[in-house]
Amino acid sequence: MGPFFSLLTVHCLTPDLRGVVMEGILYVVATPIGNLEDISLRALRILKEADLIAAEDTRHTRNLLSHYDIRTALTSYHEHNEKTQAAKLVDKLRRGEKIALVSDAGTPAISDPGYRLVVEALRSGVQVIALPGPSAVATVLSASGLPTDRFVFEGFLPAKKQERETRLQSLRAESRTIVFYEAPHRVRESLADMLSILGDREIVVAREVSKIHEEYLRGTIGELISQLAEREVKGEITVVVHGSAGESPISEEELKAEIRRLADDGVGVKQISELLGTRYRLAKRDVYQLALQLKSAQKKG
Repeated sequence: MGPFFSLLTVHCLTPDLRGVVMEGILYVVATPIGNLEDISLRALRILKEADLIAAEDTRHTRNLLSHYDIRTALTSYHEHNEKTQAAKLVDKLRRGEKIALVSDAGTPAISDPGYRLVVEALRSGVQVIALPGPSAVATVLSASGLPTDRFVFEGFLPAKKQERETRLQSLRAESRTIVFYEAPHRVRESLADMLSILGDREIVVAREVSKIHEEYLRGTIGELISQLAEREVKGEITVVVHGSAGESPISEEELKAEIRRLADDGVGVKQISELLGTRYRLAKRDVYQLALQLKSAQKKG
């Protein structure tokens, strides 16, 4: 078999790629949640090589890019424009462009914009590659000192009290460690609702993680409420709550007996709910209602 035949064979077997548009790639790039050094070498390379960076806030991302002298073009992609922007970006991806998706901090699509774009890209047959990196959930959980073998992430609790209480009620029996994000101006209200509904469990409140004023507060929910009572809370907040211990360490009949004993000693209903709720890790609201029922029954009797 001569060289001419070999060259002819290779030519025949090689597809003609002229005019063929190759699919692009959507990179989901995690960026620092605070310290700018917490970005991977791979993430920096992708941000430099991408045709476009889709950023939650272009002004915020530009600070990161300037720090590392990255001059890739930016476009805005956030919760208010993601429906229209997702379609435009997927069109670019299908034409062969490589786009890096970033949020203001941490991993995109985790309580941040990005989910819709990822879904639309996958539906269009575009390859999606996620780069491992910073995430407040994993960072705080790893340093919390609470069980990490099983956990559930609940994102942000609802801002409205009634909806927040409903969500917490649904988590009362959750045995896994629970992780929340919370706004600084609502953290005290949320902790108060947790104490009332979940009982006085172990908890960690972390703020400004990986930043200059990083702080981890540890204790029971009641203890942290006291610590934060007179403080102005600032910064990004991550809350880690110990899961339910399972069945109550006290039966209902035993609980009723303790309530009667405390009531006979002149202890008020509210104090009874606080005392027994904390002692047995019960929802103080439930103890309060039971104490009221017993008090009412005693009066009728």
